[in-house]
Amino acid sequence: MARLALEYRRSRAPLAEITGGEPLLQPGFVSLARAMLKVGPVLVETNGSCDIRTVPRSAVTILDIKCPSSGSSAAMRWLNLRHLRRNDEVKFVIGTRTDFDWARAVVRRYRLDRKCHAILFSPVQPRMRPARLGAWIAEARLPVRLQIQLHKLIGVP
Repeated sequence: MARLALEYRRSRAPLAEITGGEPLLQPGFVSLARAMLKVGPVLVETNGSCDIRTVPRSAVTILDIKCPSSGSSAAMRWLNLRHLRRNDEVKFVIGTRTDFDWARAVVRRYRLDRKCHAILFSPVQPRMRPARLGAWIAEARLPVRLQIQLHKLIGVP
């Protein structure tokens, strides 16, 4: 933990993000997050299957709500929506119109625009074109941001 926090400090990065392999399941996650928070801002991206109350309060939680076409939406821990904080973000990765309509219903039902800092809709590329998703968002007048998966655009697997 200390080594990673030291690397964060040495990097002089404006913030760090803990993600991948569901970080909340990893041994030492809380210690790592706390050590890194002593250096600077920390984002924690989670798939929503674990209790987000383990994320230190000063970290930003990015809660990925799995849409139906992902095949993983049944693993979502819906109680997490009660524990969102004003600085947190919620992300939906949209692959189909059904996903979009489902995500829109979740945003409205749980009033996510009143609970967290940002709601992100991201297209599953190349299946969903960003322009199409952007048009749906504008047409529905949703309080969400279109987020492009930059790693796919620049060729990072």
